[in-house]
Amino acid sequence: MRERRRLRMGILALVSLLLLGAVPLYFGLRTLSRDPVFDSLDALDVPSWATVKTVDNVSGSRWCLQDCRLRERTVESERAPKETAQAYEAALARDGWRRWKVTRCPEQPAKGSYTCWRRDELTLDLWVREPTCALPPVNGQPAPSSAPSPAAGKCAGSLVSVKVRNAIDDERTRPQPSTDPSLTGEDPFPTLTDDPLGELTPSPS
Repeated sequence: MRERRRLRMGILALVSLLLLGAVPLYFGLRTLSRDPVFDSLDALDVPSWATVKTVDNVSGSRWCLQDCRLRERTVESERAPKETAQAYEAALARDGWRRWKVTRCPEQPAKGSYTCWRRDELTLDLWVREPTCALPPVNGQPAPSSAPSPAAGKCAGSLVSVKVRNAIDDERTRPQPSTDPSLTGEDPFPTLTDDPLGELTPSPS
């Protein structure tokens, strides 16, 4: 009888330890798998109409083992780009982000509102523009340009793209190349004359 009781007590103790350890393990794995940057984006104080649909993408390593992590979020908003951009910019400012005026912001020409931000060791690009309202293909071919535009309701709202990078991996935080002729050996703004051939040196006779 005593041996059975000891066996039961041992089994109960083992089950209790497993249950007690499973909960911290679950939350620990969840913390490691969930990027805290996305949690901070979720916590932004933006209206519900500005976060109708959210899609997240991530690449790279959180610890910059080979490539540093790049976090990208695409959000659909129900209202116009101007109002949506104002809502996100105000929310970022309240959350401690500072406007970052830097060259290559954007890195490529972009329509709409494009702003750059910095906070601690992170940089953030915010791009708000009109949604893509392309017509669906017809029989596998693109819709003709003369086709009637979609209903206004289908093209209303705006599209928001957020890109967050580690500052050490953002090339814009590094010293930018200078066009000083003393450094490059070339004059970036040469003096131009009316003669397209310039002054020709006479050949020796």
